[in-house]
Amino acid sequence: MHHVTVVRADNPGPMTLDGTRSYVLRAPGAARAVVVDPGPDDEGHLESLAAAGPVELVLVTHRHADHTAGSARLHALTGAPVRAVDPEHCHGGEPLRRGERISAGGVRVDVIATPGHTADSVCFLVAAPGEPHVVLTGDTVLGRGTTVIAEPDGSLGDYLASLDRLEHMAVALAPAPGSPVPGLPAHGPAVDDLADRVRAYRAHRHERLAQVRAALDALGVPAGADDGASVDRADRAALVDRVTALVYADVDPSVLGAARQSVAAQLTYLALAAERDRGHPSAS
Repeated sequence: MHHVTVVRADNPGPMTLDGTRSYVLRAPGAARAVVVDPGPDDEGHLESLAAAGPVELVLVTHRHADHTAGSARLHALTGAPVRAVDPEHCHGGEPLRRGERISAGGVRVDVIATPGHTADSVCFLVAAPGEPHVVLTGDTVLGRGTTVIAEPDGSLGDYLASLDRLEHMAVALAPAPGSPVPGLPAHGPAVDDLADRVRAYRAHRHERLAQVRAALDALGVPAGADDGASVDRADRAALVDRVTALVYADVDPSVLGAARQSVAAQLTYLALAAERDRGHPSAS
């Protein structure tokens, strides 16, 4: 992947792993470059990205600060427009559109809508002349561990649909058997086989859902009892805490908040599924 360079920010932590990975895209011989995910507002990191230019475009995978806090400063350093799905995180550029195709830095970038981690999450399918496809996955697929379904707008239903979309795309684009499409995440090492990792992610999510159902059964709470809206906020928070304590009993305290967010998303997913079942009873 001679057209992709990683520049890792010095912001390691429980949620960022070894630090946010910004990517510089430039086809061999191209005069200008594209930056994906500026990362934190760290002057040294942003100067490194600017020095990889001239930068003609900056793209953002989603709204979280470890991806966007440096956007305004990188725009000031380079003059390049910053484009994201959320207009709040655009600087001198238009919001990204689902399915949009962008040509810049000598590469082609397709915007793939992958909501779930957040509502505005996207991945970027990158193609360059003479190079295999690669997918920049943001936080939708990580290099290590699994992705949190983040409050307030993350959705497990959307996330599972996004995993399906990524798998179908990766399988369709694989150049030959044994030559899978790789993924480049915003945190952690590269994923050699994106489709295989997505299948593992899906299986993990369904395992967690089974564990949440078992926890609700142990607590004497019907799986469809909480939709996140009709339940008193204090009662919902207490239920999330109780389920988290059962399902994530061995989780490191540093990521307990992320576990709680995922449990909340799982409870909402189960409640919505129960509501659909009540609205469409099976024929007898």
